[in-house]
Amino acid sequence: MKGIVFTELIEMVEMNLGLEIADRMILNANTPNQGAYTSVGTYDHMELIRLVVALSDATQVPVPQLVQAFGKHLFGRFAELYPQFFTGIDSTFEFLPLVESFIHVEVQKLYPDAELPTFRCEQTDERFEMTYQSSHPFADLAEGLIQATVEHFGDELKIRRTDLGEKNGTEARFTLTPSSVPESRATQTCLN
Repeated sequence: MKGIVFTELIEMVEMNLGLEIADRMILNANTPNQGAYTSVGTYDHMELIRLVVALSDATQVPVPQLVQAFGKHLFGRFAELYPQFFTGIDSTFEFLPLVESFIHVEVQKLYPDAELPTFRCEQTDERFEMTYQSSHPFADLAEGLIQATVEHFGDELKIRRTDLGEKNGTEARFTLTPSSVPESRATQTCLN
């Protein structure tokens, strides 16, 4: 997993909860490098899990809630760092299909060794479905990113998550239902 994810988690904790909690999280996670991450480094995803579990112990906030909050934070940071991904995009339904077909392609150019999840999308007049699949159990992170996308574009959408497969966070379907959908919206798909 790319180091930017680790550095952003630590930065989020420092900003929102303070240095003491960040230090306690790092110390109690007992990671091999004691929290010394670089944004371009590559680290075992289990270290991120250990950090979040340690943060949960320090704050008494459930792990899924923390990971979703981190997903929202990451979206905000990605919007700041990579504004080109948002140029000419006006809605959640325009943006989400681009994650797999455009954004992940660009991320792979920047970080050729990045292990990215896959997303399959399907859109009809009644709903938008995005299926997350990864070798890592970060469906909560994907959910936070999707929630932040909806908030960013100011869309009025309901998000329903259905865990799939082994129900261990490696596969989930997110169904987004708008309060109203323009009739002219055609069915679209994005490939995995």
